[in-house]
Amino acid sequence: MVIVQMANERHVQGIVDVCTRAYRITSQDFLTKEYIDRRCEEFFNEKRVHKEVTEHSPYWGGYFVALEGACVIGTGGGGMTGQETGELFVLYIEPDRRNEGIGSKILQAITEQQKGLGAKEQWVSVQKDNALGIPFYEARGFIFQKETQSYESNLEDNAISLRYKREI
Repeated sequence: MVIVQMANERHVQGIVDVCTRAYRITSQDFLTKEYIDRRCEEFFNEKRVHKEVTEHSPYWGGYFVALEGACVIGTGGGGMTGQETGELFVLYIEPDRRNEGIGSKILQAITEQQKGLGAKEQWVSVQKDNALGIPFYEARGFIFQKETQSYESNLEDNAISLRYKREI
């Protein structure tokens, strides 16, 4: 049985592993290896994830984890970017566990957290050409808003984000 809960220090390595594996597989067909390596090193390292598991604020609500026993099989997190605006910053599932409803459960937990903080709308950035993420978010009511250069990317990285929004 899969349980979704707030992450704690015991989940740090599982979060690092799931995010790194899923990001690499999801992005390998449309982002450079160098860009993928930079992103993994910056965002999915033990020191940063440990801090993000133990320090929460309205802007960062912490990681939620999907657990099967003690094993992390999915993770996600978000926060508030405005008084009534939530943002989903990260959502990754073990690649061989997709299409089991795990991502939906994590998204629901994050959404409930943000609604509790006053969010009326929720945003997410999805890499252009992400054939796994785009249909997931669109099926959950997110509507395309605009295309932007991805966070901290260079033009040669070919990292384009699609911004999506939904009312919650």
